[in-house]
Amino acid sequence: MEIYTLLREFADSWMLLFLFSFFVLVVVWAFRPGSTKAYEDTASIPFRHVDAPARVRGEAKPAASKEART
Repeated sequence: MEIYTLLREFADSWMLLFLFSFFVLVVVWAFRPGSTKAYEDTASIPFRHVDAPARVRGEAKPAASKEART
């Protein structure tokens, strides 16, 4: 049996089963019941400082009002 034929048979049967199982596990992991809070928290990261920019430690002024040049 040639190596190509052997690999083709493996890919057609077992690798297809493995990849489908992996896909199902990823979907189940993403939609598990306890993950909603973690995903909502991660999704809100860009909007945490909507009212004012984050402050630099030790400074009274927000980082956005600080001049970029030094």
